Amino acid sequence: MKKLVVLALAALCVVAFSIPASAMEVEFGGYFRTRWWTQQNWYGVENGVFTPEAQDITNFDQRTRLYLDAIFHENLKFINKFEIDARWGNANANAGGYGADGDFGTDGVGVEVKNSYADFNLGPVNFKVGLQGIALGSSFLMDNDFAGAVISYSGDNFTIPFIYVKGMEGGLGEDADDFDLDAFGISPEFAFGGVAINPFALYFYSEDASLFGARKDGRLANTEELNLWYAGLTLEFDKDPVWFWTTGIYQGGDMDLIGGGSVDFSAYLAAAGLDVDLGGMFSIHAEGFYASGDDDAADDDWEMFFVPSTSDSYYWAEIMGFGMFDWYLPNNVDGDQIENVWAANLGFTVKPMDKLKITLDGWYAQKTEEILLLDGTMGDAMGIEVDMVITYQLVEGLNLDVVGAYLFADEVITENDINGDDDPYLVGSRLSLSF
Repeated sequence: MKKLVVLALAALCVVAFSIPASAMEVEFGGYFRTRWWTQQNWYGVENGVFTPEAQDITNFDQRTRLYLDAIFHENLKFINKFEIDARWGNANANAGGYGADGDFGTDGVGVEVKNSYADFNLGPVNFKVGLQGIALGSSFLMDNDFAGAVISYSGDNFTIPFIYVKGMEGGLGEDADDFDLDAFGISPEFAFGGVAINPFALYFYSEDASLFGARKDGRLANTEELNLWYAGLTLEFDKDPVWFWTTGIYQGGDMDLIGGGSVDFSAYLAAAGLDVDLGGMFSIHAEGFYASGDDDAADDDWEMFFVPSTSDSYYWAEIMGFGMFDWYLPNNVDGDQIENVWAANLGFTVKPMDKLKITLDGWYAQKTEEILLLDGTMGDAMGIEVDMVITYQLVEGLNLDVVGAYLFADEVITENDINGDDDPYLVGSRLSLSF
């Protein structure tokens, strides 16, 4: 990966020096953050035994993102984003998703190519071809980087993007293309008078998804032909002092199973959020979402909302929803993957001075359908979480966040108090800048 980054940078330099300086502009930007946090009573399995302390840790890490874009003219750009993740003191490459560059010497390989794509216009049509990012359905459907293309037609107050995602390449051989996974989507956006309307659709297809399932998504490991589609609508109203949004998604299609039989998809997700500014110094906000679960895993209907290979990513509460410290999750919690869960939030933000902001949130979360617990009973209650975030601008461009979160955990997380009933809590801080 390090060689790939060096080659990409070298290629960009070659382009930069091979054309007249007046013909191209290079934009450089980025983002940096370093975090410290401690998480305690993080229920999970350690050495084969369920225990409240399985995932307890006190940790430092950091992330650097570098943006290097070559702008040839208004109709042609070459966009690049590189990411360097390091866990302080980490000596093992890929441990916890980090490179080994946090150890003494700090010279391990921990560089990722996040984006690298051509962005060009042919009349009113824009093309983005290569490794890029995408967000669909308020991030409940997709919010990730991918390999593919987005072709967008724009007019007055509207944009119509056509999306192609290469989810998996089957490889070499006569029948290798059967294992390809491709996705096709459309996501038009219309805006007028503070109102935005975004209907969208996404379709996944594979002649044989078993290879994809074995590598990326264990739930599809027994799948041959896959036809999976989503259709949804997002509405947004943004006019001072109110910002409101709502998203609905239906999941349909079917898949053939190895050895015979098939499964029909029939699932849905609904979500909404509200923010009201009460005079600039004080605001209130609320949100909620509901993702259907499967009431009978043994039948031939799949009713739990999900997205293949976890390409969706919706952050919510600090502990149960990955929040600011997206590392480990307590027992039976899916974080930013909104599946078989419903949650509701109420919070407020106060700004006593220009450089200081304090946000307090309360969350309640529950499984949509009950799950089997370790003691043989069924349960659905996850708990009530209280979060506080204090943000202070140290100097212009540099922010410090201080976070405290406490989860009054219920049966799903504590497995009905097996080996203890201590509540999870988190305390941490983040220093961040962007340019």
